[in-house]
Amino acid sequence: MSLSHHFIFGIYPYICGALFLLGSLMRFDREQYSWRSESSQMLSTGSLRVGSNLFHLGIIGLFFGHFVGMLTPHEVIHALGVTAGQKQMLAVVAGGILGTLALIGVLLLIHRRLTNTRVRATSTGRDFLVLFWILATLLLGLSTVPLSIEHSDGGTMLQLMSWAQHLVTFRGDAPTFITDVSIVFKVHMFMGMTLFAIFPFTRLVHVWSGFASVGYIARPWQIVRSRKIGLNK
Repeated sequence: MSLSHHFIFGIYPYICGALFLLGSLMRFDREQYSWRSESSQMLSTGSLRVGSNLFHLGIIGLFFGHFVGMLTPHEVIHALGVTAGQKQMLAVVAGGILGTLALIGVLLLIHRRLTNTRVRATSTGRDFLVLFWILATLLLGLSTVPLSIEHSDGGTMLQLMSWAQHLVTFRGDAPTFITDVSIVFKVHMFMGMTLFAIFPFTRLVHVWSGFASVGYIARPWQIVRSRKIGLNK
């Protein structure tokens, strides 16, 4: 195992995680007026509704799919009667569908931002960075589908799961599990980790507000009383 491999898959994930959490906290504390999605809907609707809906549906599904799929212990999967091969094929089908939806969505959003004069004039370099970074990450992720189908025994899936689970439990041997994994998987993983690192410095921070809005479901009732104003006679 090379030093670069150990750094990228053993140390770099923690750097990205620290930037993601601390960067988001600092931005919320120091730049709350910039904490927004910076929507361009008022400038032009066009393909925004279709592109945004497809993108959000696909990307949210991919996030939770990766989260649950990678961090669910092997013992739980076996207890449910699901083999590694079956889990891998489920990930291929679900990931392929959700990835395609997100890809179509992000392509529509990029096309709109590049071709609409008003939207492009208000776009920043960070906007294009995020869009094209996500585009490249999605393309790499979809490129792993043929590789997963070719090796349908679930071996690669188990390697990636072991890496992720050892990583979140702070065990130093995490990089050893993916030493011989295809370079396509590795580049996709690097792009995905880096996306968390640039997250706090872009409009992506509005995702936190989306998760926080769930708290409104459990908040207590507000009691509003009318105030009587006496009239001078």
